[in-house]
Amino acid sequence: MGRTYFVEEGIGQYLSELSAAVKPYVTGLLIGQCSPQRDYVIRAVRTPPKDQHTEQNSPPKLASLDEEWITTHASQVSRMLPGGLLVLGVFMIASPELAKDGQNALRKLIFSVEKSLTKRRLWKPAEEEVSDRAALQICSATKKVVCRTYDVQDPKSSAKPADWKYQSALSASWLALGCTVNVNIHIPLLATSPNHDLEKNTKNGLNRWSKQIEDSVFLINGQVKDDDTELLEGQKKSRGNTQSSTQFSDVKVLTQLCQGSSHRSTATVQVCSGSINLRGAVKCRAYIHNNKPRVKEAIQALKRDIINTLSDRCEILFEDLILNEGPQKKNFEREYHVLPQRLFVPVPGSSVMLSDYKFGDEAAGEIQERFVELLDQAVQAEEIHIAEGISTVDICPVPDNLEDTQQTQLTKATLLMKLQQNMGVVVAAAVAILASIFSFNYFSD
Repeated sequence: MGRTYFVEEGIGQYLSELSAAVKPYVTGLLIGQCSPQRDYVIRAVRTPPKDQHTEQNSPPKLASLDEEWITTHASQVSRMLPGGLLVLGVFMIASPELAKDGQNALRKLIFSVEKSLTKRRLWKPAEEEVSDRAALQICSATKKVVCRTYDVQDPKSSAKPADWKYQSALSASWLALGCTVNVNIHIPLLATSPNHDLEKNTKNGLNRWSKQIEDSVFLINGQVKDDDTELLEGQKKSRGNTQSSTQFSDVKVLTQLCQGSSHRSTATVQVCSGSINLRGAVKCRAYIHNNKPRVKEAIQALKRDIINTLSDRCEILFEDLILNEGPQKKNFEREYHVLPQRLFVPVPGSSVMLSDYKFGDEAAGEIQERFVELLDQAVQAEEIHIAEGISTVDICPVPDNLEDTQQTQLTKATLLMKLQQNMGVVVAAAVAILASIFSFNYFSD
């Protein structure tokens, strides 16, 4: 038996409008949530045109699909999805003469998109996690809808039939979880690291930190709940289809001081050329469909948002540095940069909010343009909710004229000092209310 996709009713109208204007085909992404029993689709987003002039005069062949452009769009959109939401698949609306090649093209796109998204993740999917992704094909002439799924964990996966069912008020039936997580990550830049690769070192440091998040204790409304219990157990279930009916759970994240005796490690002293410090607090949010969700599913969605939001903004920062300063920047003198702030924008007619990031000098108009381009959604300036304060990055390497002995002594002293600082911060994070402003700093040893 194939999977069933419950689809927000408004998506049908959106796809119909695209179908009326298709020349000769259009592709896009399906956004929603997987669950063991069923899948939910709350958004369909067309692929933005790369070159309008070229698109209008391109030959009617699916071979002309720009796979790289579509996967890049998927990567950009995935940054804008809070915990619990993901790219569920791809769709294509094509003229009848192209229909016979549609499924082959969709299959190829599904695996390309999933490969692109997987490369950026700092977490691994659970064994029991749903790995089917949807391929939706619509004929622009007959309006016939064909939905199939492919298992992205199996490169040889064949198509399986799936049901595509429209449902009213689907977008309003969600539960929200939110938290503020203290961040204090110290990442040494080893003297042996070629060209002091800040991006690579940062990703390695975030990989280690993500494992701490996975092992953390999560308090939902002040309580530790068993994984297999229902999220709403002991609570009255909200009724109604308006945003005001949204149930919000406040979550506290307690990072463990150690990983237990089975994860013992040995301290080492290494010669470093500098260090990166990520400090402050991150605003995180996850959404779970209001259909008997388990605590395990809700916590997993929030964990992934915590990891993704820090990883994504680091990625955005380095992309910005490359654009403004070039990829071959060698002289890392002390510099200050402003990190992108997280913001949220509501999905029309829904209790769900999508996410984005802005630098301090970006105007509301630029954010609005980005939502139109990437999510095909018009956003009013008053709908943009900035979740965090302005953050800074301080990059400061150790001067090159230090002797090796001095470097070693400096590194030892700094490691001890940072260890004391980090221990204090971790203990404080377990008992204090987390800060509301996020800052992200680079410091030298």
